[in-house]
Amino acid sequence: MTVLIDLLYVGNCSNLPVARQRLHEAVARSGVEATVREREITNARDAEIHGMRGSPTILVDGRDAAAGEAAASMSCRLYRTETGVDGAPTLEQLVEALGS
Repeated sequence: MTVLIDLLYVGNCSNLPVARQRLHEAVARSGVEATVREREITNARDAEIHGMRGSPTILVDGRDAAAGEAAASMSCRLYRTETGVDGAPTLEQLVEALGS
């Protein structure tokens, strides 16, 4: 079974490159078969429709990889990690999301 992953972001998101890199590494480590779709979100309506809770947001089969409960947003997103806040989910968070 293939996992569908959506990487949602706003244009010029400074955290997109690290989120993309960690996501691809997490897919490789987890061994799951995945399709990754990247989607630039350009307005608040699309953020709500697609479930973006700040940029970047990673959805695994429609679920937020960081288990966020925040409202839809076009803002930069911060992720809680074991070492503080980061602009993208950690590799470990993503591997865990792919395994659940």
